[in-house]
Amino acid sequence: MNSVGWVLGYHGCDAVLGEAILRGEKSLLPSDNDYDWLGTGIYFWEGDPKRALKWARFAKSNPKRHKTKIEHPFVLGAIINLGTCLDLTESDSLEKLKRAYTIFESQDRVKPKNEGSLPNPGRRKLDFAVVNFLHDLLDLAGEPPFDSVRALFPEGDELYPDAGFLDRTHVQLAVRKESSIVSYFRPKLDRL
Repeated sequence: MNSVGWVLGYHGCDAVLGEAILRGEKSLLPSDNDYDWLGTGIYFWEGDPKRALKWARFAKSNPKRHKTKIEHPFVLGAIINLGTCLDLTESDSLEKLKRAYTIFESQDRVKPKNEGSLPNPGRRKLDFAVVNFLHDLLDLAGEPPFDSVRALFPEGDELYPDAGFLDRTHVQLAVRKESSIVSYFRPKLDRL
């Protein structure tokens, strides 16, 4: 858990929505799908506009797999103040999430399951539930929730035989407070 500071995030969406956001007419809404592994939030790829564009193109080609209809893939850039961040690349944050899981697991309830496995994970229903449960615990204790959640997501195929690197690994952000998004911008994708 730390205050990471400012990062650039990129969100793949439809051009109509992206342009409306740039004009200040609309806002991005938090995603609350039970497969969104970082819990409820507005999702961004950190520092990777090309990855956001690939996702938007994938969503257009696979409309049944996504709630959001994308006809014209678009990338929306954002300057994000992560604020107090549950940074799952740090040991303190990992310990907090592990403790939350222990409490979550001890409760008498139906436990969601993650689907798939690394390096090609599927829906992360358990991860979604545990991250949201951690925020519920903070609320019950009268502590402020995290403003954002950040994690490295290993995904894809090996770059070469026996590699420790996968071709779709990325850092993903879930912004929990819309006020953490300082500004939106249009990235110049043709210059990347």
